[in-house]
Amino acid sequence: MKKLRLLYKGILGSMIYTLLLTGTACSKDEPVSEEEQEVIEEEKEEPETNSFVGPTYKDDYTSIASWSERSQWNLANVHDPTVVKDGEYYYMYQTDASYGNAHEGHGHYPYRRSKDLINWEFKGAVFPEAPSWIKDSLNSMRADMDPSLPPIENPNYGFWAPHVTKVDDKFRLYYSVVVTNPIIGNDPNSSWTERAFIGLAESNDLSSGNWEDKGMVISSIADGEETYLRDNGNDWSGYFKFNAIDPSFVVTPEGEQWLIYGSWHSGISAVQVDPSTGKPSKLEALEDYGVRIAGRGNVGSNRWQGLEAPEIIYNQETGFYYLFQAYDELSVAYNTRVVRSQNITGPYYGIDGGNVTEGAEAYPILTHPYKFDGHTGWVGISHPSVFQNPDTGKWFYSSQGRLPENVAGINVSNAVMMGQIREIYWTQDGWPLVAPERYAGVPDTEITKAEIVGTWEGITLEYQYRSMQTSYDVIFRADNSLGGGLDGTWSLDADSGILTINGNDFIVDTAWDWEASPREETLTYAGIASSGASIWGKKVD
Repeated sequence: MKKLRLLYKGILGSMIYTLLLTGTACSKDEPVSEEEQEVIEEEKEEPETNSFVGPTYKDDYTSIASWSERSQWNLANVHDPTVVKDGEYYYMYQTDASYGNAHEGHGHYPYRRSKDLINWEFKGAVFPEAPSWIKDSLNSMRADMDPSLPPIENPNYGFWAPHVTKVDDKFRLYYSVVVTNPIIGNDPNSSWTERAFIGLAESNDLSSGNWEDKGMVISSIADGEETYLRDNGNDWSGYFKFNAIDPSFVVTPEGEQWLIYGSWHSGISAVQVDPSTGKPSKLEALEDYGVRIAGRGNVGSNRWQGLEAPEIIYNQETGFYYLFQAYDELSVAYNTRVVRSQNITGPYYGIDGGNVTEGAEAYPILTHPYKFDGHTGWVGISHPSVFQNPDTGKWFYSSQGRLPENVAGINVSNAVMMGQIREIYWTQDGWPLVAPERYAGVPDTEITKAEIVGTWEGITLEYQYRSMQTSYDVIFRADNSLGGGLDGTWSLDADSGILTINGNDFIVDTAWDWEASPREETLTYAGIASSGASIWGKKVD
């Protein structure tokens, strides 16, 4: 209806403008034509209203954060989500995490489902308790060390970052379990903590909630370069070469299957797996644990690299593998980078040509702590799940967002973690962009030049550690000039939906203004600056 209404408004405006120019505006005694009367009546019926109703749930969900209120959570209490579609539903699985630890004692890897990516129903957890193979594998490895170490009778576990994927007619859930006990003693400042494991479970039907656990896929691996002893809490030269958390999975056009994993220690690893089992064919030597495909800094000597959470996809339309990565600590500074390669094992390059396999900083920046007016803003936006609607071909980005620290009136506001889903756009040269506003199912409509004219808020997501990038005003004038915080010119190609600002192309789209009160439809744009930072814009007036 919006597109039709805009068309009517355009006809009416054109009529009035023409009449004023010719001096033949109708007096109250002159009859109007039947066509003019229809337009006027349409405007009377729907002057500025819209039938679309978007999400209204609050971003501060602390009043319903408890386990007893889980039927109202929707996307509240989401961390490290992974999403896949099965039948009419999308299913989202996640890390064991919630505000106030509401999930504790209720199983591991909580999940929910949705038909529209907007309204989500909490369903429970994948596992009622920790799989027994973890303790057995851990203590078997400890016994084989030189010198051997005694078993840990009651390991402390962290259940982190699963990844769900469909392979042929089965669904695989790769999941991370971290043993947080020190390798020796009780002080994590004098000994590194124990290894992590990636396990695998399979299901034929996600609606059943039934999973068959297939045991260990891979574990953290030491390479003998460092000992498990630490000099103090500031010794960050990691003991393990590859840290077995944050799994991702991709199938190449040739049918090869690859597990991508890793966090901080020595970069991101890719290891080929047997299609019949979903596991490496052997784990006997260091090279069986994969090859590094991405790092940060001096990858030859730096064993504590600030990157993690690899998510990899293959885009058939561009012919590239895209490796999404989370940079920095997760509570505030988290930001998302993406690089690409035509080979699964790299080298992976950023948009600036930097070789990220060899440690170059990754660009572009897709998400970063930010704040539009009228809202606290969001931090900790990363560890994405990148998934595709198999029916429409649209790509989406999902992650958690956290509220900033010390928000007035919210106890421990930075522990509020809201699931966020955003559409992914693709530039003409094949780079992904993440939408400025969260997905709300706003209908796609033709966007006209007249709709661009007005006041917008722009944000440039330049990298700034633990700092939020805030908005600046941009005025789009009818004469195609710019004002506010930006000088220059603009133009719109309505056929392609490309908004050009000072010679740079941006993708413009309909969106839901989550910061407005009450929320309403708006327009947004997204593009990439020459620095590699994403640029977001939102129309506000």
